[in-house]
Amino acid sequence: MTTTTTIFLSFLAGFIPALIWLFYFLWQDKKNPEPGWRIFSSFVYGMLAVPVAIAFQYLVNTFVLQDQAISSLFYTDYFIAITGLFLWASIEEILKYIAAHKGGISKKSNDEPIDPIIYMVTAAIGFSALENTLFILNPLLHGETYTALLTGNMRFIGSSLLHIVSSAIIGLFIAFSYYKTDKIKKIYVFYGIFLSIVLHTMFNSFIIRGDNFTLIGFITVWISIIAIIMLFEKVKRIYKPLK
Repeated sequence: MTTTTTIFLSFLAGFIPALIWLFYFLWQDKKNPEPGWRIFSSFVYGMLAVPVAIAFQYLVNTFVLQDQAISSLFYTDYFIAITGLFLWASIEEILKYIAAHKGGISKKSNDEPIDPIIYMVTAAIGFSALENTLFILNPLLHGETYTALLTGNMRFIGSSLLHIVSSAIIGLFIAFSYYKTDKIKKIYVFYGIFLSIVLHTMFNSFIIRGDNFTLIGFITVWISIIAIIMLFEKVKRIYKPLK
């Protein structure tokens, strides 16, 4: 398998699952869809956030974790391990919010409560798509096709969903504060980002610790996605209050 073919396959394996989730959420907004350019911008900004996240996470690895494996730190220095995971999650969630804000939330097309969720999820899916590609690329370059396939499937049902859930939480907080004052909106955004970071940290800690914790992590994410879908329907019924 040539390097070009490997990169192309990893690209497909990383993006196709992400696009499936994207089309699902865009379908939820079919009555008053967002401009295609804004969706594309949010998706691309989400992708561009990946290398920035990697750079900041490298600093966390170097100066906080001191290049030690988190899986080992759980048994030798639990506080440092959790701190590292919290910082990792903070970097990703804040960058995804910035991507969505720049791509659509700050634009005039954000004209109804459901829109922030769409932009947040789109940015998250863009982030997840490139991240998945990078994860799948490594085993493919080493000829480990089965490992790459397994990695892609696991990230489709795990990591990709996590990014969607955590970003959707922020979007929901923005949605429920859509018609409130600017001060209240900022408070909602803060709590939304904080909650998404906590969930992200919990999931990563479960996955890294392995065994039964992995199952708990996946169950938590799937319960969260069901709750988000239900709240999504509630957001559709938020109307501008009469003056």
